[in-house]
Amino acid sequence: MCQAVSDEFLRLVKIMDELREKCPWDKKQTIHTLRHLSIEETYELADAISSEDWNGIKEELGDLLLHIVFYAKIGTEQQKFSLTDVINGVCEKLIVRHPHIYGDVQVNGEEDVKQNWEKIKLKEGKRSVLGGVPRSLPSMVKAMRLQEKSKQVGFEWDNTGQVWNKVTEELAELNEAVISGEHDKMEDELGDVFFSLVNFARFLHVDAENALERTNKKFINRFTKMESAATAQGKFLHDMTLEEMDALWNEIKKEGRETGS
Repeated sequence: MCQAVSDEFLRLVKIMDELREKCPWDKKQTIHTLRHLSIEETYELADAISSEDWNGIKEELGDLLLHIVFYAKIGTEQQKFSLTDVINGVCEKLIVRHPHIYGDVQVNGEEDVKQNWEKIKLKEGKRSVLGGVPRSLPSMVKAMRLQEKSKQVGFEWDNTGQVWNKVTEELAELNEAVISGEHDKMEDELGDVFFSLVNFARFLHVDAENALERTNKKFINRFTKMESAATAQGKFLHDMTLEEMDALWNEIKKEGRETGS
């Protein structure tokens, strides 16, 4: 199996070399022109994972692997790094950050592994345990990562009840801000509510980002069905009253519960 993987990987590298030399589009790409495409591919992989679309996951992983090889090719051309440097770098990182496998460190579970990981990164020169969280991450994902990181140094609630109390506290503060009418204060307190709800989801072992995406998909499904139902009645949504649309919505919602969609 290892030989087969090695052969196919070298085939990909060879194809990349040929494309970079002969294809007009591939020849003109830079790390900057590829950046937004890489982000798009990452989101496509995330969609495939959320849908448990294994064929999609396979395809999107291939696209991301291509991007990795592409960046490494450009890095070699710019005499900054090679594909070998990239591979060796991650191998060395994994060995150093897993002393319980490649050293004599003892761990009692995954939390010990995570804590050791953060300690090692600090020794490597990281100024903060939060330093590895990308600034450009979507806000909800970033909130989850910040909370997971801070947990590794013990900055964590003891139980789910405490986290829910924090949620209700933040909701009360948001309500006060709404009453005050101060827009900046409302935005600030609403952010605190979101952050505390993400924390609550984490304590429930629920992926907050995935939970919201499920609701987004559910809304799209129900709304498009509502549009179709209105069309079947010879109407357009913008010509219907809110009460009429709400009646359609509730009917579709009921059907969804019965069919599990």
